[in-house]
Amino acid sequence: MKTKLSLFFIAIISYSCSVNQNKTKQSDLPIIGTWELISATTKEKDSTFSTFNPKLKMIKIINPTHFSFFQHDLTMGKGPNPTFAAGAGKYTLVNDTYTEYLEYFIHREWENNKFEFKISIQNDTLTQQGVEKVEKLGVDRIITERYKRVKN
Repeated sequence: MKTKLSLFFIAIISYSCSVNQNKTKQSDLPIIGTWELISATTKEKDSTFSTFNPKLKMIKIINPTHFSFFQHDLTMGKGPNPTFAAGAGKYTLVNDTYTEYLEYFIHREWENNKFEFKISIQNDTLTQQGVEKVEKLGVDRIITERYKRVKN
């Protein structure tokens, strides 16, 4: 009986170890935190242009499993064009490949899309670059965004 019980526990431990080894390796990049957008460019076809608007503030919050972003105008909604946008979802980070799965967004036609980026972090700056593609909207462009880590 003891032998069967011992073999059972060895089998469970072996299985647990093999399952953990097959999991996708998460990156060691320190991505978790709050980030403020400091620059953004878009490349469509042969044209590259800045999409950063200094009259808006955007932050991205990343926890171990999810991301969210919020953008609003700096006039507190009192200017001629009040702006607010927000989105969120799950993400994966494997080595330097950061993939967002947009589950919630103020513009619903963007929801349920996947966006893959290459990221790098230098000091307190996060740079992400990748393709932003939503076929049903005709969106197909390369975006580069730079964020600065928000400190307490």
